[in-house]
Amino acid sequence: MLTWIVYGTQIAWFGLGNVDVTVRADSRLSEVSYWAFSAMLIVLWMWMLSLFDTRDSRIIGSGPTEYTSIMRASMALFGGIAIVAFLTRVDVARGYLLISLPFGMGVLLFVRWLWRQWLVAKRSVGEYSARVLLVGSRQSVLDIAAELMRAPSSGYRIVGACMPGASEHETLAATTIPIVGDVSAVDHAVAATGADTVIVTSTDELPPNKVKQISWGLEAGRQHLVIAPSIMDVAGPRIQTRPVAGLPLIHVETPRFSGGQRVVKRAMDLAASIVGVVVISPLLAFFAIAVRLSSEGPVFFRQTRIGLGGREFTMLKFRTMVVNAEELIDELRDQQRDSGNEVLFKMKDDPRVTRIGRIMRRFSLDELPQLFNVIGGSMSLVGPRPPLPREVVMYEQHVHRRFLSKPGITGLWQVSGRSTLSWEDSVRLDLSYVDNWSLVSDLVILAKTVKVVAVPGETAR
Repeated sequence: MLTWIVYGTQIAWFGLGNVDVTVRADSRLSEVSYWAFSAMLIVLWMWMLSLFDTRDSRIIGSGPTEYTSIMRASMALFGGIAIVAFLTRVDVARGYLLISLPFGMGVLLFVRWLWRQWLVAKRSVGEYSARVLLVGSRQSVLDIAAELMRAPSSGYRIVGACMPGASEHETLAATTIPIVGDVSAVDHAVAATGADTVIVTSTDELPPNKVKQISWGLEAGRQHLVIAPSIMDVAGPRIQTRPVAGLPLIHVETPRFSGGQRVVKRAMDLAASIVGVVVISPLLAFFAIAVRLSSEGPVFFRQTRIGLGGREFTMLKFRTMVVNAEELIDELRDQQRDSGNEVLFKMKDDPRVTRIGRIMRRFSLDELPQLFNVIGGSMSLVGPRPPLPREVVMYEQHVHRRFLSKPGITGLWQVSGRSTLSWEDSVRLDLSYVDNWSLVSDLVILAKTVKVVAVPGETAR
């Protein structure tokens, strides 16, 4: 039997057994075909996807919210079916539900992922994006513009800016964004740029009631007003808006990492790492032999790193450098570095790297032994980069927040640029991960890591 799952204009199918539902004697229905039940399930599934706003233009294209909404809608649907079946005493085959839920949800997520790749490609050239006019002080406009330009996949294309005291025929510093006038001429600027979204980046320098006047001048249903607070790197679940006495108060939850979250994360780390070690054990053995035969020295490189709570631990890697690599680092540090940043040391064409090591580094294969660190509990699959003790000495006080979470084999820093990142960006990504951790974000990072390591390049470790 073919069951069709419809998502917008996308249709995916999978096969199920043609089994009928046998209703108990006290039911008025003697027999219900699974064809009819499947059709009803599809309609209900589509309705639940709409009910949970999984097609909202504000969440599709970037971030884990879209995928989370799909999973919540699916779980709510099948939970409701189970309750109704129990109350009405309709005997639905458990195997049908056990296959339909994971397989159907998997197909939905995969189809959404495919469409996201298409949408991201289109947005990278400015298509299918909101045309944004920024309004606020010069510094706040610059800050918000930098963040939006950093993530074109979010679907915001900046077409102009209005700032106090600004005149037309200028461009925003270090960008090609045109300045289209003062904050008093927002209506004219919207018409001139064809903007459909006005983002107010700050209100300190705006006249009283100016934000309200801007909202009145926008066309309902076609143009939108967005207020951008001056806080960065805060995930959606930590933000709640509560209207109080006509004031839209924004509540930002304090970052916390509960005991329950740690248990869930540890369980996922342990299960995935054990399975991973078993599956890739032939590969581990092959590289161990290759390292041992290619140059003198041990198979594994052991290095002291700083982990959870600022405690030291020994991190394992396949040895990719000559034995006295650490002794040569001071000499190399004085030479011109063409990679890395002011805190992290990284050098392209590093003369300390062996031939087999260079191949392993291109695909991050030297990091596979860190699965044993995860099993031992000193590391996680996903987390902040594990720093060296000499790097920690150079940390500012706020950077120590990264030690609230176990360091990871991969993380936001790896899927967002690796060693090409500046030190500020590396810190921002690590702290953003620590403050906004979720199981879904870990799964998204792991999926992106597979894509990143498939492209030859050197890591930032």
